Amino acid sequence: MSDPEPIRKPATVRDVAALAGVSVKTVSRVINGVPSVSEELRSRVNQAIARLDFRPNLAASSLRRADGRTGRIALLLEDLANPFSATLHRAVEDVARRHRSLVLAGSLDEDPQREVELARALAAHGADGLIIAPASPDQGYLNREVRAGTPVVFVDRPPRGLTADAVLVDNVAGAAAAVRHLAEVGHRRIAYLGDYLSLPTASGRFRGYQEEMGRQGLPVPPELVRHDLHDVTAATEAAHELLTGPLPPTALFTSQNLVTTGAVRALRRLGLGHRVALVGFDDFPLADLLEPGVTVIAQDAARMGETAATLLFERVNGDHSDPREVVIPTPLLIRGSGEIPPPAER
Repeated sequence: MSDPEPIRKPATVRDVAALAGVSVKTVSRVINGVPSVSEELRSRVNQAIARLDFRPNLAASSLRRADGRTGRIALLLEDLANPFSATLHRAVEDVARRHRSLVLAGSLDEDPQREVELARALAAHGADGLIIAPASPDQGYLNREVRAGTPVVFVDRPPRGLTADAVLVDNVAGAAAAVRHLAEVGHRRIAYLGDYLSLPTASGRFRGYQEEMGRQGLPVPPELVRHDLHDVTAATEAAHELLTGPLPPTALFTSQNLVTTGAVRALRRLGLGHRVALVGFDDFPLADLLEPGVTVIAQDAARMGETAATLLFERVNGDHSDPREVVIPTPLLIRGSGEIPPPAER
């Protein structure tokens, strides 16, 4: 039995510098991507790094970067497991990679205190910038960080108590388009199933629903409205209750992808998938493969993430122009569920 290979001490920056025949400062500049290093020196350093299997200590090297950055940004979203958040996260990561930066991501779970704690902690630990889908009612707690030079971009929900870049969708107009589509098919009893009404996205979508129902001359009976449905189980139960009531709706407008999933489950369990119309706000995986396919007002999460990250890195790189609000379009994707007509009146 052969002796185990001895554990080798990790190579240091000084080891790389000695092998490449350059200064420690030159090695640091190559690691941090400083463009003024000649190709010949860059090649020698990279060859030495490969031979020594050198792994830089990013926490330490970030303190020595010529531009003062750490190469890390923070991304705080409602729930990284949600398909919308996951797609947005990936888009941010793709942009960050082009800027040689890492993404530190966390889920807020609609907890205002968690938002404050995570945002402040990540800023204090040197994040070059923050992208946040806010959960708290006031982002004024970040004013000190912004004044100190940490850029912040908000995504999906606008900031309150702080002036900053934001990447949003028009929730009111998108919800109105969904209701208008159902009304044009012939529906008059259109139910609303929504997320926490305290959220600006949910309140905007409910407002769009109410306004378009009014424009269409349709009443909004309280029994057709359900708020504070934040997961699939709650949405399934609420939809089931609506659909089995004495005067059930002929169409559902669901204001969030998990709520839409719950509504689909209730429709399938009751055998109503081809009899009750459904339009959801925000797309979700396999929505087009269901039978019928789910008609949605689509949020382009990838474009939102890419736009937010692009804005952030522009700020990190010295853009001091006035804050911008970018509104991403929300097209209606017709797939079948939203085109089911109401039953013929008897």
